[in-house]
Amino acid sequence: MKAGRDRFHVRQSSCSVHNFTSINASENSEMASVSLQVESCVAQHIGDRDEQEDRVALLPHPRLPGTLLAVVADGMGGFSGGGIASDQVVHKAREALDTFAPASETPQQALRAMMDEAHVIINLASYTSQTHPHSTAAALLLQPGRADWAHCGDSRIYHFRGDRLMSRTRDHSMVAQLVEMGALREDQALAHPQRSMLYTCLGGDREPQVDFGEVEPLQAQDSFVLCSDGLWTYFSEFELGSILSSHPPRAAAEVLMERARGRARGGGDNVSLVILKLREVSAEPVPTPPVATAPAAATAPAAAAAQKPLTGRLTPPGVARRK
Repeated sequence: MKAGRDRFHVRQSSCSVHNFTSINASENSEMASVSLQVESCVAQHIGDRDEQEDRVALLPHPRLPGTLLAVVADGMGGFSGGGIASDQVVHKAREALDTFAPASETPQQALRAMMDEAHVIINLASYTSQTHPHSTAAALLLQPGRADWAHCGDSRIYHFRGDRLMSRTRDHSMVAQLVEMGALREDQALAHPQRSMLYTCLGGDREPQVDFGEVEPLQAQDSFVLCSDGLWTYFSEFELGSILSSHPPRAAAEVLMERARGRARGGGDNVSLVILKLREVSAEPVPTPPVATAPAAATAPAAAAAQKPLTGRLTPPGVARRK
């Protein structure tokens, strides 16, 4: 085993905290605004592979506050071909975010364009190299009040509210189809010899199948996990939700990585994940200014002066087969 194989990289991204307002319907049907803050963490481990062919990114929008794009791409192809493919996914994600303008395109259109362009570039790369690059892709676009996502392949996106699973992407694999048809149980699928055989991905002869999801409005205690199969293979949805709800993003990432590495028993794949957690931000209370009152024994002129209005300004504080 190579030196440093058990080390993993967990980083609190430079865009780890964003503030925005979500507009929610209150119980009396009136609209209430809720200030939310998103905390994030990005983590990776090479696993027991010779190369890291996963790519992961958390990208803030250059002009729109509170808008960011999380991406996980799991490259395939061997001889560094997987890294070439997953690099292109992140590159096209960055371009798509830089040009994203909500007034002129929908989140789904932006995410679809990102996937299609990455697919074309990956195919072009196969003509200029001795590899056959392919990649999965999972991308989540977070904006004030809503989240939209798209995926191709078997990198997953989970949405939890507290510890409760709200939704999860469905893998584009042959084994996942067998599970959906009732021919296999979930636990059997994890041990199936062809569980990593995909019927669609980025790169290859066929147009990729891209599935979409969304949630609006966002709420406090919403959290999202984007991850490659090197992570989700080792966790039930219940365990993921429990870890996510009881730890901040960085601590949750560390727990997940350590457990995944222990359960891999020396045969683990590359591992990548992005964690996004939303929490409500309490408004800072504005102090009540002191009330000027006249002393009980004040003379008439002094009392009159004390009752004059106060003047001056009161300033309150301030994301084919495996390797």
